[in-house]
Amino acid sequence: PQDLDPEQIMRAKITYLEGYAWDSSTAKETCELAAKIAKQAGRKVAITLSDHNLVNRHRESFLNFIKDNSNIVFANENEILALCKTSSLDSALDSIQSVCEIVIVTLSEKGSIILTPSARIHIPAERVLNVVDSTGAGDFYAAGFLFGLTQKHSLEMCGNLASLCGAHVIQYLGARPDE
Repeated sequence: PQDLDPEQIMRAKITYLEGYAWDSSTAKETCELAAKIAKQAGRKVAITLSDHNLVNRHRESFLNFIKDNSNIVFANENEILALCKTSSLDSALDSIQSVCEIVIVTLSEKGSIILTPSARIHIPAERVLNVVDSTGAGDFYAAGFLFGLTQKHSLEMCGNLASLCGAHVIQYLGARPDE
């Protein structure tokens, strides 16, 4: 926590947090402090759930954090099913839809779904001819979405940018594409 730069957080339009931090009490405390600083400054907080096993270990803590501190949640299908304790995607979407401002669920080659309390927007997957490595796909997806959001694009455009970014990185080995 002492390594946070409150001024930087207060300047950021969106503070993006990794769910992996929940496996370390110090890292989790740091995320909670960062969210508090962002929230007090009137800024947005986004979190990615990171891994369905992680969600199973910290379900209640994640739900509380999302309800109290998050504006935006990123999850893949397995993570959202684990969070909502269900095997039905429709049931999970119904239960999470009104929990925070925006919930984005990635569905691999089936695209993604953007949820707000009043809308569901399906974003088709970008066509990829040669999947090399899925490392970084979720983070690149989130980067595209958050870029679009900070540029005041529509949620549909944010989703399309995100889909394009996620599709791009999986065509390379590792999380850093050559282009």
